[in-house]
Amino acid sequence: MRKFTWFNAVSLTFGFAFLYIPMIILIVYSFNESKLVTVWAGFSTKWYGELLQNEAFLDAAWVTVKVATISSTIATVLGTMAAFVLVRGGRFFGRTLFSGMIYAPLVMPEVITGLSLLLLFISVGLDRGVTTIVLAHATFSMCFVSVVVSSRMVTFDKSLEEAAMDLGCTPWDAFRSVTLPIIAPAVISGWLLAFTLSLDDLVIASFTSGPAATTLPIKIFSAVRLGVSPEINALSTIIIAFVTIGVLTASISTKRAISRQKRDEQMAQQ
Repeated sequence: MRKFTWFNAVSLTFGFAFLYIPMIILIVYSFNESKLVTVWAGFSTKWYGELLQNEAFLDAAWVTVKVATISSTIATVLGTMAAFVLVRGGRFFGRTLFSGMIYAPLVMPEVITGLSLLLLFISVGLDRGVTTIVLAHATFSMCFVSVVVSSRMVTFDKSLEEAAMDLGCTPWDAFRSVTLPIIAPAVISGWLLAFTLSLDDLVIASFTSGPAATTLPIKIFSAVRLGVSPEINALSTIIIAFVTIGVLTASISTKRAISRQKRDEQMAQQ
């Protein structure tokens, strides 16, 4: 076992400082009295009140959450199905092409993906809005879900499914009662990853969104070009708080699910 040296400590300190000090500064200045984001004029929470009165930001936030929830759910279902086919399907005609199409968005530049989806929506006559953003986000995030779930499916013990079918379960019942609960941590992780990618996306959403549907990253990017306002600091602080709570909740849930999974596998083997 390698010792923890001073070099490692200094490297970790500078690394975490580089990542988190800007966020801390942003949170601090979200409580700034002054409208100038670089001049401290006293503690105040008025910008949070101003943010709650800003209908443009609130509408964009609602669109973003709605798009992220729907698209991540679609991506999780399709990505889990794709992972199941890749791992359990064996060798079939078109497997190489299928796997290549699944993994292509991982390395495809977002500009190319967004432009190709825009041309597709225009060719089929689909007006840009919430629907097109959902389809676009589900398309590029599905491959991430597939990678996460397939990595868990590779190490899955098929004898558990076979034992369930020997006891009278149909293949669907065995998948629903045995396989899905065991791979649930990977499925949840894939959903969270797809949700995060959708929340963070700017490039693809800028191609596929319309005047009636503007996501929060696009709204923030448009506002920042005119100058950073304290309302943006307040909004960013709220997002950081929600992300922190979500990560902690997901970590606790995943840890409990893994512990439950190990306990169930031990009981099944006994």
